[in-house]
Amino acid sequence: MNYQIIKIPILPLSMVNAFIIKYTGGCILVDSGVPNTEHKVEKTLIQHQLTFTDIQYIIITHAHIDHAGNAKKLQELSYSKKSGAKIIAHEGDLPYYQGKKEMTFCATSWFAKLFFKTGIVSKHYPRFTPDILLKGDQSFHIPNLDIKVIPTIGHTQGSISVLVDSNKVIAGDLVASGILIGGIMFNNKPKRPPFEENPQMVSQQLKNLISRGCEQFYLGHGGPLNDKQVNNHIRNLDKLDKLDKLDKLDNLDNLDN
Repeated sequence: MNYQIIKIPILPLSMVNAFIIKYTGGCILVDSGVPNTEHKVEKTLIQHQLTFTDIQYIIITHAHIDHAGNAKKLQELSYSKKSGAKIIAHEGDLPYYQGKKEMTFCATSWFAKLFFKTGIVSKHYPRFTPDILLKGDQSFHIPNLDIKVIPTIGHTQGSISVLVDSNKVIAGDLVASGILIGGIMFNNKPKRPPFEENPQMVSQQLKNLISRGCEQFYLGHGGPLNDKQVNNHIRNLDKLDKLDKLDKLDNLDNLDN
């Protein structure tokens, strides 16, 4: 089957992206954008001869507001007389989707620290409970399609990615590109996203995706990137890990002295 991955510009210049996977008979929405941006999703759907009721699944890559904030609204819009889109997510972020726990944000840069102080990323969004919940290392194969949802935990405890046609992946915020939060310019240059919980786990997940044969990476901020560009980012993450370990050894030496 022929699949088309279509970017939805939730914010201009690829600063925040969601995606449509179009195929014969319908489509899948990957990420939902921030609240009250359903008109941007609708515009892209119409441009590709689709409507809200063509959405069969809504896959949420993780619980940050720019990815999950409009999931409930878009699911409501997807309902027709027959059915509505099923939301797929991972149990690691379930307390945030249900509003039972406040998210933590590990800033990766000075800009991210300033951005966090605006309060935008920590705002509450409409609660929802996913219809299909991945647990642990469980994956989900979309019936009758060459599309697979897999856990790629590291950016958050519930991060997932979407494999399409075996060599393409919509990777959420495992990696970003561009400047500031991502996008704007220099989209061929990989970088860490504004917030990231565990860079070492992210490095391993990216290695795993490349070992699966992923060559094209579609991102929530900036992108897309190819596997060579992602490999460069992996090397930088691994260097970061080595520096962190050296810092810990230095601190132990100082304690001994």
